[in-house]
Amino acid sequence: MISRMRNNPFGNWQIDTLKAIAARRGIEAIHEGSSHVVFRTPDGRQISVPAHRPIKAVYIKTFLELLED
Repeated sequence: MISRMRNNPFGNWQIDTLKAIAARRGIEAIHEGSSHVVFRTPDGRQISVPAHRPIKAVYIKTFLELLED
């Protein structure tokens, strides 16, 4: 799934997919009634991604950077 994101960040990605990937990587996904989901790593780094669809490529790229660090 991650390699597909890297190859096509402009795809029709949904927030549930990002949440599932984050959970497998031990990254917390916080969505408390706002229009954004905050992804927070155990070391405190975080990004905010709009929860509406489709997610823009810039947010997919930022999410992938969070996974790689």
